[in-house]
Amino acid sequence: MNYQDILNEGSKILKENNIKNPSLDCELILSKILKKTREEILINLNDCINDKARNQFIFYLNKRKQKNPMAYILGFKFFWKYKFYINKSVLIPRPESEQIVEQALKSIPAEKEMNILDIGTGSGCLIISILKERPKCISTAIDLSKDAIKVAKINANLHHLGNKIKFLNINIDKFNSSKYDLVISNPPYINSIDLNRLDDDVRLYEPKLALYGGVSGFESIKKTIKNSYKLLKYNGKLIMEIGEKQKNYSSKTLINNGFYVNSVYKDFSGKDRCLVATKIN
Repeated sequence: MNYQDILNEGSKILKENNIKNPSLDCELILSKILKKTREEILINLNDCINDKARNQFIFYLNKRKQKNPMAYILGFKFFWKYKFYINKSVLIPRPESEQIVEQALKSIPAEKEMNILDIGTGSGCLIISILKERPKCISTAIDLSKDAIKVAKINANLHHLGNKIKFLNINIDKFNSSKYDLVISNPPYINSIDLNRLDDDVRLYEPKLALYGGVSGFESIKKTIKNSYKLLKYNGKLIMEIGEKQKNYSSKTLINNGFYVNSVYKDFSGKDRCLVATKIN
C-alpha cells in the first residue's frame, strides 16, 4: 500500500463519519507518523507504507473518527506566530483569542518593562506570544488546573521563557500579589445551555473547567473583573475575551467595579470578542 492508497482509504472513512476536512486530516496524521512534512508526502504519493506505520495510521484515524480534535492527535497547535505543545488538559488555542495578544502588544511600548498577570493561562499561548515580542516584560501566570500549568511550563521552556514567567496553580480568589500593569484573561464563559450545544469535538474532549462559565456564563467573567481591580495598578489595563452576547453585561460590570471601557473588538466573524478596560478608581 502506498501513501495515496492509505490517504484515500482514510479520507473515505472520515467523510462517512461526517468529519470536516477529511483529506487534510489524513495528510496531517500520516505526516505525524512518518515524521515528514505534508508537502513531502504529497510529492511522494507512490511511496510505500509499512505495516507498522499503517497500524499507527489506523489508530489515529479511529481517534479522529470519534471526533477527537486534531490538535490533541497531533500534539501541537499554531497560535499567533508560534507553535505550542497541546494535550487534553488544556483548551485548544483559537484564532479568536489572538485578539488578546494583538491588543496587549498595542498597549505595551516595545522597550517598556511591564509586569503582566495571565489569569487562567491554560497552554500559556497568550502570555508566551506576548513576551516573545515584548522581551523586557515579566509575568505571573495562574491556573486552577495543575495539569494545565505543566503544559504551560513545557511551552515556556520550548520558547526559552521559563525565567520570565512565574507559574502558579491557584484560584484567583486566593491570589494576592504585587500590583500589575496589565491583566490578560480568557475566562470560561460558556453557559449551561450553550455548553450542551457545542460541537462534539469540543464538548466531548476539551476541558470543561476551561469552558464552563456557570449557569449564566458570567461567573468567571465577574470573578476576573473583581480580582483584576484589586491586582491592577491605577491606570492598569484588563484585556479579556468574552462571548459574543456578553458585551453589555461585561461592560456594565467593569464600570461598576472602577473601570473605564476603552473598546470592544470583534473577531473574524464580526462577533464581539475582546474587551479592553482601564482601572480608573
